Amino acid sequence: MNKGKQETKTKLKEKPILKALEFLKRPDLNEEEKLISVGKWVLFLLLIFFEIVIIAQHTGDWLAERQWWRIGLTVFVEASLTGVEAEKLFKVQNFSQKLVCYALDFFCVFLLVIITSSAFLVILYLLVLTEIYITTEKLVPATMIFATCIPVYVVLYAGTLFFRAEKLSIVELLASSSTAIVALTLHFLIINFLMMFYRQYLKLERTLKELDESKMELQKAYDELEEVTVLKERQRIAKDIHDTAGHSITTVIMQTEAAKLIIDENAVEAKNKIIAANLQAKNALEELRDSVHLLSGRTAKMSLKEAIELIVRESMDGTGITIRYAVEDVTVSDEIYRFLCNTLKEGVSNGLRHGKATAFWLELRKTEKDIEFLLSDNGCGADVTSLEEGLGLSGMKEQAKRLGGKLSVSTEKDEGFEIFLVLPLR
Repeated sequence: MNKGKQETKTKLKEKPILKALEFLKRPDLNEEEKLISVGKWVLFLLLIFFEIVIIAQHTGDWLAERQWWRIGLTVFVEASLTGVEAEKLFKVQNFSQKLVCYALDFFCVFLLVIITSSAFLVILYLLVLTEIYITTEKLVPATMIFATCIPVYVVLYAGTLFFRAEKLSIVELLASSSTAIVALTLHFLIINFLMMFYRQYLKLERTLKELDESKMELQKAYDELEEVTVLKERQRIAKDIHDTAGHSITTVIMQTEAAKLIIDENAVEAKNKIIAANLQAKNALEELRDSVHLLSGRTAKMSLKEAIELIVRESMDGTGITIRYAVEDVTVSDEIYRFLCNTLKEGVSNGLRHGKATAFWLELRKTEKDIEFLLSDNGCGADVTSLEEGLGLSGMKEQAKRLGGKLSVSTEKDEGFEIFLVLPLR
């Protein structure tokens, strides 16, 4: 219990020390309120210092002359000035109430100069004005206050001369107060310039901070977008594997099963089905390889023309079909590259499987704005009115539309089958 009380007393003793240390800390230049608060304390302490200097300057003479009333009156006026300044600096927020405090400040300074005949009138004046300048954010009000204070100072100075019974002409009055007016003017210019520079510095700091925050937000958004893009691309590749390779493998199974059923009765037809299944399996394997390369971050090294020529050679190898072609070397995006290659594979497979084609014509050319792809065969064709689009053909049309192009088919009974694809050149 006693230990708890001792700890509480220690904490109470530490609080004033902590407050003092907090005050003595270097103010943060990026926080205007803290800097102005420290500035107010400095002004207040300087005011007390010069009040002590003023009374110390004259106390010896007054004691020798037994002018107790002057000592008492000076202490009273200085205490009043200190109280008004404390109220204005640390409590009063309303501008109209501050104006009352300013009037009392100048009146107290006026009385001090009359009582003491001190040369510190200008310094006290500067201390009062400094608080006005550092707390006034706009230059126009500060300029108006300065323009008002110059004649007020001259009037106060003239009043002190009057009470001292010193008679000066207006020219002599202005000449004798010129040094103080110059000091007041320089003080106005320096303080306001520094405050203006400081506020511009704060504005720049805030702008830079906002830019940094915006940059961080943009970077975060970019990272999220990049992550979403990668995920979307992987999902697209997975769909391609499911739609194309999966479809091709299913077709291979169906073709080999059909060939197995008719191999004894119709060996030629069974052979055609096995050839078509073999070609379909090659295409499926190639599609799987392309998808694996994409997932691992590798891209195709061949040009589009080289890739198409390779597909043509592989399709003719061991199948007995003929593919003639005229292919221009066109530079396209990776997505269009893959789509054109897959369309060629799917078109040849469909021509063999459904149309029993033995020859194909392939054409790829570039126009001013588009890429045109044409694949036709000599198969049995179909009645276009009763044509049912399978998964492969409908998938190709959907993909062409997504890429901003169009895929159309043309066929007639015993007249072959034709795929015509137009894609934007980009």
